[in-house]
Amino acid sequence: MQNRILVLCIGLSSITSSLVCAEDNNTFSLSPPFKTADMNPSFGDLGGVGLMQMPTGRMAKEGTFSFGYNKSPEYQFYSLSMQLMPWFETTLRYTQVEDVLYNPDKNFSGNTRYADKGLDAKIRLWQESQWLPEVSVGLRDIGGTGLFDGEFIAGTKRFYSNNLGQLDVTLGLGFGYLGQRGDFGNPLCSAKVSFCERMATNGETGTVDYTRWFTGRTSLFGGIEYQTPYEPLRLKIEYDGNDYSQDLPVTGGGVNMTPKTPWNFGAVYAVSDGFNIRLSYERGTTVALGFTLATNFDTMNSPWIDDPIPALGTSQPTTLDGVDWKKLDKELNSVAGYKTEKVYQQGKTITFVTEQHKYRDREIAAERAAAVLTNHLPNDIQSYKIIEERQHIPVKSTEISAAAYRDVAEVNYINPSIKDVLTELPPEEINEEPLKDYFNPLSYGFTPHLSQSIGGPESFYLYSLSLDGGASYWLTPNLELSGTISLNAIDNYDKMRFNIIPDGTNNYRVRTLIRAYIRDNDTYMRSLQLTWFQKYGHNWYQQFYGGYLETMFAGIGSEVLYRRPNSNWAIGADYNIIAQRDPDTAFGIFANDDDYRSDTKVLSRGTTGHLSLYYQPEWSFLEGTQLQVDIGKFLATDVGVRFDVSKQFKSGVIVGAFASKTNMSAETFGEGSFTKGFYLSIPFDTVSLKPTNSRGNFAWQPLTRDGGQMLSKQNGLFTITDMVSPWYQRPNENTQTIITP
Repeated sequence: MQNRILVLCIGLSSITSSLVCAEDNNTFSLSPPFKTADMNPSFGDLGGVGLMQMPTGRMAKEGTFSFGYNKSPEYQFYSLSMQLMPWFETTLRYTQVEDVLYNPDKNFSGNTRYADKGLDAKIRLWQESQWLPEVSVGLRDIGGTGLFDGEFIAGTKRFYSNNLGQLDVTLGLGFGYLGQRGDFGNPLCSAKVSFCERMATNGETGTVDYTRWFTGRTSLFGGIEYQTPYEPLRLKIEYDGNDYSQDLPVTGGGVNMTPKTPWNFGAVYAVSDGFNIRLSYERGTTVALGFTLATNFDTMNSPWIDDPIPALGTSQPTTLDGVDWKKLDKELNSVAGYKTEKVYQQGKTITFVTEQHKYRDREIAAERAAAVLTNHLPNDIQSYKIIEERQHIPVKSTEISAAAYRDVAEVNYINPSIKDVLTELPPEEINEEPLKDYFNPLSYGFTPHLSQSIGGPESFYLYSLSLDGGASYWLTPNLELSGTISLNAIDNYDKMRFNIIPDGTNNYRVRTLIRAYIRDNDTYMRSLQLTWFQKYGHNWYQQFYGGYLETMFAGIGSEVLYRRPNSNWAIGADYNIIAQRDPDTAFGIFANDDDYRSDTKVLSRGTTGHLSLYYQPEWSFLEGTQLQVDIGKFLATDVGVRFDVSKQFKSGVIVGAFASKTNMSAETFGEGSFTKGFYLSIPFDTVSLKPTNSRGNFAWQPLTRDGGQMLSKQNGLFTITDMVSPWYQRPNENTQTIITP
C-alpha cells in the first residue's frame, strides 16, 4: 500500500527528470533562467481549483474568492470557493439537477428541480519544489445526500518554457465519485478490508459520513493545463476517473450519461483580470459552458478620495474664549471622522468625548485630529485627549502631545511619525460639567436588508429586499430606547406554499415559523427595546435589556463581558427570559405553546443563555483567525455548544463559519442534522471611494431548523467593545492610495 501511494506522490517528479533540458527556449524545463509570468490556478466545473471534472494538487493564492457557474445538459453548478489559508481551500456548491424534480408530489414542490448542497475541502500536504510536485488531499461533497461525494490525493508539477508557454501536469487517485471508473485498485484495501467496499450513503443532509471516506472503487485521474503564449487562453485535457453510472440523472431520471471516452477537453479564456469563461467537451458526448468571477480578499483595495491633512496655521486664538467651537467641531468631524458629543477642559488638556465613523486606522484619525486641533486651540494647550465611545461606553482613550505633533508636522527630526506623539490611556468616564455639549439624544437611519433562501422546494431562490428604518433615543446617559421597522420593497414570496415546510419534526418552532412573520406582512416591527449600558472598572462591561428583542421573540435579559485592552481573548455570558411573539399582531405574544396551531408548538415561555469564549490564536498556521465558543441553552430548549471560526484577511474582509451541536438528536432535528452556516463581512472602505469604518454583512444558512438556534440580540458587547482589542476595526494592512480632490 505504501509503495502505491508513494508512486502517486512522486510519479510526476519522475516524469520531470526526462524533461530537464536545457537552454533551448523552445523546450519545457523545470527552472529556466528567466521565468515567465505566474500561471495562477484556474477553476473546475464544480468549483475549486481544478481541471474540469477533476481537481488538481494546486492551491490558489491566500484570500482568493471566486463565484463559478457551469451549465451542462444534466447539471447547473453554482459554486463559491475560498482560499482561507495558504494550505486550505473550501468550496460551497449548489447543484440543480435538470431531469429530476425536487419532489414527485407537485402539490409540495411544483415543477421545481432537485437541488443539492455540497461542501468541499482541500488541504495541501506540501508545496512544489524543484523535483517534487505540489500535493493535496481533498474531500468533495462532505456529508449529506452524497451526490458527488468522493476523496482524492493529487500532485501537480509545473514546467516552463520562455517561448512555448507553461504546463501544469496533474496525476491523482480518486475515490467515490472521483474514482467510479474503478481502473485502479484501492491501495488501502491491504491495510483494512473495510476500505474495499463503499457503504451506501445514509441520505441525511448535513451528516458527515466519515466511514465512507477513501473506500470503494478507485481510479487514476490526471491531465494537463497549458498556458499558451497567447496570455488570455489556456487549454486543458484530463483523464476522468468517473464513469457517471451512479449520477442522479441516470439513477433517478433515466438519462444516459455513459461516456464514449474518459478524456475531456476544455479551454479557458480570461476576459479580464478576475473574469474567465470556459468551454469544454466532456465524455465524448457533452458540451459544458461556464464562467468564474474571482477577487482576492487579502489584497483587495480601493483608492480613497479624501481631503489632505490640514497644514499648520499661524492664527491660533490666545484663549479658549476665542475658539470658534462650531467650526472646530465641523472640521473634526469632516477631516478626522470624530463626531464629538462633549468637550472638557482638564488643566492644560482638552478632552473630546467622541465616536469615530470614518477611519478604521485610528492613527490616521489621530493625525488628522491633531492637525485640526493644533490650528483651532491656543498654543498654551499642552495635550489633546480623545475618548472614543460606543453606546456611551468608553472603549479607547488616546492622548496627543501638542508640542510633539508640531515637531512631526514641521519635520524637526529624522523620520517623524504620528506614533511619536500618541499615548494610549485607560478609557475613562468624566463626571464633571463639560466645556461644550453637542450631544443629541435622537438618532435615526435607514439601511437595506436582504433575506434569501436557496434550494427550497417552492423555488430554487427565494428573496426579500426590505428597507429597515431604525431610531434610538437616549433617556439618560446610560438608558437607550431603540427600535427598527422593516418595510418590504420587493420579494418573490408569492411562490411560498407553506408557513412551515413539512419536515416531520415536533420541536418548538423557534425558527422554522419565520415565514409566518414575514410572508404576509409588508411592514413589521423587528425590535423595540430599552437597554441600559454600563462599564465597571477598566475591563468589565454589561448591558440590561427588555422589550421586543427581535422578529420572533420578546423578553428581558442581561449580558456581561470581561475584555482587557489589546488582549487576544475575552469571556462573556448572557441570560434571557423570553416569550415568542404572535406573528398576527404587532405587539402580541403567545400565552400557550399551542396558541399558533394545535399541531405546532411555539415557545410561549422559556429561557436561553450562554457562556461565551473568544480567542484569537497566535499560531502561524492559523494567522488572522478568531475562535468563538458558546456553551448553554438554545431557543428550542436544547443544550449544547456553538462553534464559530472566522478568518480576517489583510484588507479586513472576514469570512466565517459556525455550527451548533446540542443534545437534540439528528432524527429529532430533522433535515440537516445540526445547525450550520457561513457569513461574510466586508469593510466598505475596500470597495468605496470614500473612507468609512462601516461594514456590510452577509449571512447564509443552508437549512433553517429549530435546534441550535440563538437569540438575535440587537446589541452584542463584543462588537460594542471592539476598539478595546480591535477585530472588526483592524486597519487595512495594504498600502492605501489617497486621491485629493
